[in-house]
Amino acid sequence: MSRRLPRGADATAIARASRRVTVQITVAAAAIVVLVVVASVAFIIDQSQPSELLEKPAPGQTKIYVDANDTLIALVVVGVIAIVLAGLLSWVIARRAVRPLGEALRMQRTFVADASHELRTPVAVVAARAELLRQENEQGVTSARTVAELQDDVRVLGDVITDLLLAVSPPSEAEPVRRIDVGELVGHTVNDLRILADERGVTLAFDVHEQLSTTVPQSTLRRCVVALVDNAVGHSPSGGIVDVAVGAGRDRSRFELSVTDHGTGILGIELDRVFDRFARGHGTTEGAGRVGFGIGLALVRDIADRYGGSVAVSDTSTQGTTLTLSLPRA
Repeated sequence: MSRRLPRGADATAIARASRRVTVQITVAAAAIVVLVVVASVAFIIDQSQPSELLEKPAPGQTKIYVDANDTLIALVVVGVIAIVLAGLLSWVIARRAVRPLGEALRMQRTFVADASHELRTPVAVVAARAELLRQENEQGVTSARTVAELQDDVRVLGDVITDLLLAVSPPSEAEPVRRIDVGELVGHTVNDLRILADERGVTLAFDVHEQLSTTVPQSTLRRCVVALVDNAVGHSPSGGIVDVAVGAGRDRSRFELSVTDHGTGILGIELDRVFDRFARGHGTTEGAGRVGFGIGLALVRDIADRYGGSVAVSDTSTQGTTLTLSLPRA
């Protein structure tokens, strides 16, 4: 399957580099062809001198005389065809040569965009926790718990960075497989996100229907929870509720994480494009949070695909939207 070159400024730069390489190769090939044609023409002209034509062949030797004009025309035509073919061949070679560079550039920009998005929420949590700690210190309140929570937030931030690096590392460098309690992890993550939801006037409700475990890396699953909950909070009105639930899926080999907001539903975009990178609809939820960049849900789908799961819009209406992530159980 052929891979498309990246679009936008990157595609323009790569196309420009490809054309530059094509021109250089074509000029070099044309120079060689011209030298060969000129040398051939000089030889033909030399052999077409009267002295050469009047020279009698030696015994047992046969000479064949070719019309010089026809030969010169043939050489010029062959030379032009050779230059055109060299140009086409160099264009194909240049395109193939720069394609890996284009793919590397696309991966680099994708990683930067993903890292920027994934780090935004954990950094916001750390900032909010630090502000809470400052307020407690001003009030003279014992803040040992807040300090411990801040330390946990910093550890989570480090885990997110590690997971981002592992996502682009060879499989041999992946995290060792170990079982984690899904409900415990999701509950802890939701609790950490309450500090951001409270700032936007949104309440987070969490429910576990069944004790479940999975071998999906802890930091990876946490990233999915953060992206889904952050998206729901961002599309919820002030005073709204976001319901987070964990339970077994229809296929007992999987578990499902459902996140429901009570906004106005998905508007301005087809449901099958919700998880496309940089795809964004337009919401009309009054008092809703900040506008996203269309990266979070795309990352959730990438993670789901990586671990053999899926994510989909289970329901959407003017009463709200439910997104459901399905991943393998341990």
